[in-house]
Amino acid sequence: MADTQAVDTGAEKQPRSVRVVLLALMITMMLAMLDNMIVGTAMPTIVGELGGLEHLSWVVTAYTLATAASTPLWGKLGDMHGRKGVFMSSIVLFLIGSVLSGMAQDMGQLIGFRAVQGLGAGGLMVGVMAIIGDLIPPRERGKYQGMMAAVMALAMIGGPLVGGTITDNWGWRWAFYINLPLGVVALAAISVVLHLPKKRAQARIDYLGAALLTVGITAIVLVTTWGGTEYAWTSARIMELTGIGVASLIGFVFWQTKAAEPVVPLHIFRSRNFTLMSVIGFITGFVMFGATLFLPLYQQSVQGASATNSGLLLLPMLGAMLVISMVAGRVTTNTGKYKVFPVVGSVAMVAGLYLLSTMDTDTSRLTSGVYMAVVGLGMGCLMQITMLVAQNSVEMKDMGVASSSATLFRTLGSSFGVAIMGALFNHRVQDVMAERAGALGSKVTETSAQLDAASLAKLPTVAREAYQHAVTAGTHSAFLLGAVVAVVSLAAAVFVKEVPLKGAGPKEEEERVQMPVSEPV
Repeated sequence: MADTQAVDTGAEKQPRSVRVVLLALMITMMLAMLDNMIVGTAMPTIVGELGGLEHLSWVVTAYTLATAASTPLWGKLGDMHGRKGVFMSSIVLFLIGSVLSGMAQDMGQLIGFRAVQGLGAGGLMVGVMAIIGDLIPPRERGKYQGMMAAVMALAMIGGPLVGGTITDNWGWRWAFYINLPLGVVALAAISVVLHLPKKRAQARIDYLGAALLTVGITAIVLVTTWGGTEYAWTSARIMELTGIGVASLIGFVFWQTKAAEPVVPLHIFRSRNFTLMSVIGFITGFVMFGATLFLPLYQQSVQGASATNSGLLLLPMLGAMLVISMVAGRVTTNTGKYKVFPVVGSVAMVAGLYLLSTMDTDTSRLTSGVYMAVVGLGMGCLMQITMLVAQNSVEMKDMGVASSSATLFRTLGSSFGVAIMGALFNHRVQDVMAERAGALGSKVTETSAQLDAASLAKLPTVAREAYQHAVTAGTHSAFLLGAVVAVVSLAAAVFVKEVPLKGAGPKEEEERVQMPVSEPV
């Protein structure tokens, strides 16, 4: 693998400017992470004003689809035409989508504008990680990516609180407008102080590859979103989408071997570490978003916690993730070693999910909090280390596609996690309700296996107690499945090859010697 220049991007000569850029990147990361959390809290108010309850799921699905489909393309565009301009374009598109969403007059408009916002969001996370890859040598990158993981955890904790406050005091439209001042600050800082080498690519964009990948991802995401809810898993619509998705992805892989400038160069998967990190990233997304979906439901339905501050219910898990991600980044920077974190993280994730699967109707909040902290420890070890190792496994010219591919696998993992764990949860809840409360139990959950606090309070005592046992059984099945899936992450982590991270260590900090940014695997 050819040596690539270390960052003669001003990182050594202008450390203050680099710090400003990193702050702007953190703001951008916050934009990407906060948006769905804030909007989720505002959704009941939005539906109350705009109507269209039957299309509610599309407000989230349109955003998710656009984000997943555009992620690889943003990464490739950054590699071909330069990171700075492409990244700023994604921020502008995200802000345009935010403004339009805030101005929506009906549910159809909101869904369309959320898709525009999602197209921009696809470039935010990829841009942040790829620019850090350009600016910071791998040896130093761990602590900064640990900080990014901390920002993600803070966004997940604070998002529902911020969303509730904005909606109650300013109105739901400000859940979108709030992105503007943050985005403008990030744009200004990046425009003025970020200096990266300009690129001029003669090759054309692989439109056919991009189209095949978009169709394939869209079909798979729709299968995981609709399967078991809008349509039965064995319905003709789900079977058609599955066939389209599989055929498109097979066609995409074939075409990538022929394209002059492929969207996702398949040679990056020749690196064992990159492939293993893609698997671990997928599993991490699968587990993380499944956990954030079912834990608040269990605590509200079974433990009687308030739904008002729903983000705080996850504090033990997200707090542990925040602290451990910072520690993992620092240790990686100081020692240059990282294999211990995927291994320890996977072990903790398996153990924590198994512990969560043992919760019953009598489990205390303290006990469940300890179990959540174990899962958070595991995710803190994995969240950004996977990105760091993936970037360290490719040449500098492939930094964008490596970052976008790692992000895409995590996104797809979250879609599969929510869908599969959700289907298992719903099926188990409905079975237990029918067993414990008979016809009444079946009637209570015939429309949805997830009841809000108001609906739960109106149930007869027998049905309410049956529902608590049903939710416990559902979470047991979902988390046990998560633990089994997480074993795959552990198996992948064992085979990771610890390739030295290049760049300045603590003793070299003053010299800041230029080093290659990547290393053969």
